[in-house]
Amino acid sequence: MTVHVLRADERPAVPWKNGGGLTREVASAPSGAGMSDFAWRVSLADVAEAGPFSRFEGVDRIITLVDGPGMVLTVDGTAHTVAEPYVPFPFSGEATTDCRLLGGGLVDFNVMVRRGRATAQVEIVRDRVSVTAPADTTLLAVVLDGSAVLETSAVALDRFDAALITDVHDEPLKVTGVAALVTLTGAAADA
Repeated sequence: MTVHVLRADERPAVPWKNGGGLTREVASAPSGAGMSDFAWRVSLADVAEAGPFSRFEGVDRIITLVDGPGMVLTVDGTAHTVAEPYVPFPFSGEATTDCRLLGGGLVDFNVMVRRGRATAQVEIVRDRVSVTAPADTTLLAVVLDGSAVLETSAVALDRFDAALITDVHDEPLKVTGVAALVTLTGAAADA
């Protein structure tokens, strides 16, 4: 069993090139990969201004509103309101995507996977769940509100802390609040 704790206060905030926000990378694979060669990447973003999203050819994205009034994402000409917290919204990274804020800044949770190298599923959990990570799977538990405890490992997680979990069978995760459980198959993270 491997559990690697990723503390929120240890993540640097990286300003966007367009000045519209900040991103804090939670985890990615392979280790040291940049924006052009990751297999998967998970991050939290502070969005301060409306504007176009960067294009990512061959990448599938899942975005989840965490805090704030929400946004309207226009993806290849079709408007999608993302205003309910903790509801994952999948879309294609190569789509022409524009963001209009619904009344102010927000925080969102982002999962990106490169097609053919990795896949991802995002499950929102609000209670106690049993976490299982088979040999070819990486799980990333990220606390979006409140706290959580990996009970067998006795690992406590606060808001925006994460646990990268591999080779685990039936580890109880007790969530007091809201957490995202991201199941990643394909490239494994270097914990």
